[in-house]
Amino acid sequence: MRLLAALTFFTRLPFWRIREIPAEAFKRVVPLWPLAGWLTGFVMALVLWLCSNVIPLTLAWIVALVARLLLTGCLHEDGLADFIDGFGGGTTRERTLAIMKDSHIGTYGVIGLIVYFALMLQLPATLSRDTLCVVILAGDCWAKCCAAQLINLLPYARKEEEAKNKTVYDRMKWHEFLLCLFFGLAPAAAMTFWLDWMPLSFFWLLAVPVAVMLLMALLMKRRLQGYTGDCCGATFLLCELSYYFAALLIVQ
Repeated sequence: MRLLAALTFFTRLPFWRIREIPAEAFKRVVPLWPLAGWLTGFVMALVLWLCSNVIPLTLAWIVALVARLLLTGCLHEDGLADFIDGFGGGTTRERTLAIMKDSHIGTYGVIGLIVYFALMLQLPATLSRDTLCVVILAGDCWAKCCAAQLINLLPYARKEEEAKNKTVYDRMKWHEFLLCLFFGLAPAAAMTFWLDWMPLSFFWLLAVPVAVMLLMALLMKRRLQGYTGDCCGATFLLCELSYYFAALLIVQ
């Protein structure tokens, strides 16, 4: 049931048609966020690999990005835009939270998304197709595992009734944390130590998203004294981006 809740929440695929999901199940979907990354990362890598056989790699990368946007309904990108709007335009905790909850995108959010996608579009210029495919799958899952730790480090910044989706996530129990860690690390570990698709140096780059997550958590603690769903989405994208660019340093 929790798996269906996680796939329903983190993607736009009609998993909800399989059976009705109780609202309580959505409070414990965050530990399974990296598992949803197995789906989104695999689809993104598959689309990139298939399209690169018929069109240039840069265009194939754009198609792969669009595929994930459609698969997730721009869930994380919306969070990044709201996060940048709030922290860019707000000076107090209350004002920052109010801006982040506003459904309209502001100047900071627009510029933030432009910069984010401009950086993402630089990846095919340095990474080969095969390297980019394995980095996508490893980065998607691990970045989601890192971002998921916000619910363990910080309290929710709003009251439950003020949440956008009316849900406040429960902190992970120890076995949920281990499950989250497994789903986040498994793709990178398998491609490094079992399939030998990824150099060992790439595996150690997984420390970079952890550092980004901790910096984001510190920023949220100082401004909001907690996290929001938008904070989680923004943290995931920035952790993923940091992993990609750390990989560029290894390749060059």
